[in-house]
Amino acid sequence: MNPIVTDLLTWYDAHRRRLPWRDISDAYATWVSETMLQQTQVTTVIPFYNRFMSSFPTIDSLARACEEAVLKHWEGLGYYSRARNLLKGAQQVISDFGGVLPKEEKALLSISGIGPYTAGAIMSIAYNLPVPAVDGNVIRVLARLHGIFQDVTHKDTLLQIHALAKTLADNPRPGDFNQALMDLGAGICAPGTPDCAACPLSAHCEAFKNGDAELLPIKTKKRPPTQMQVGIALITCGKRIVVFTRKEKMLGGLTVFFINEEGNEKQEMIAALKEAGIPCRYQADLGEARHVFTHRVWNMRLYHFAAEKEIDGLQWIEAEALESLPFPTAMKAAREKAIALLSHK
Repeated sequence: MNPIVTDLLTWYDAHRRRLPWRDISDAYATWVSETMLQQTQVTTVIPFYNRFMSSFPTIDSLARACEEAVLKHWEGLGYYSRARNLLKGAQQVISDFGGVLPKEEKALLSISGIGPYTAGAIMSIAYNLPVPAVDGNVIRVLARLHGIFQDVTHKDTLLQIHALAKTLADNPRPGDFNQALMDLGAGICAPGTPDCAACPLSAHCEAFKNGDAELLPIKTKKRPPTQMQVGIALITCGKRIVVFTRKEKMLGGLTVFFINEEGNEKQEMIAALKEAGIPCRYQADLGEARHVFTHRVWNMRLYHFAAEKEIDGLQWIEAEALESLPFPTAMKAAREKAIALLSHK
């Protein structure tokens, strides 16, 4: 067996992270956990995973769930398209694959929300098939291990890294090996300065030998996120407040307050509400809030508006419902203000 594989598996057997989705050979659990782990830290995911699996323990139970319930379980985890794709994908598995996640890559890739990485994780971890699962951690480890100084965001470089990962995954324990690479990248071969002294692969590592691990991997610098001035209106009538189900792609299906993405000044909010056909009076400036998305930042100013009567066609709720509806993290400060407003009426 390749000495890199032998040394890494030996280290993994002694130092593996104990996680609720490991060592259970459940393709559904692998799918859910890997979906949650996309762009999210393990420590954040664990309680969400446990709650989600308690409510939706099987593909069938998830497929039968309503979107609002699934989004509520995802509340605070972010990147909500993952939850919607997971629900849609579960329905596809029921309708197209008899309720069982397939073992073939082509079939897996036909399921909503499953890309090459997740397909590789399911095939290797759940089905013990010798295929790689290449995420950011694995790219970093292999770029350092093999001294790759080409930009890892370029297609040719990624193909090279995938080929290396495929060769290494061709061993008797591909699932454990892929998870070992993930653990190594998360804990030792971390971004910035890696802990080479603790690394089980330092004897095989080109970057360690050449003293340039901190320089790798090479990535094209990302453009800074777009700064947006966003106004949020909390529109009350007595002890009730207006909420909306977001229709746009970003935060789609989640509960929000009135959002004006064209500006957050008072007069801009008054004009936006008038244009939306919502007659209400300005009451107060409730302060600022900020939320960072992947490609944009919402610099929010919160306002209180009051309506003389409940306007037909809008969703009016009481304070208790603010806790049960699936709000995105971007609305956290606004929801707190809303609860405070209603509790003082």
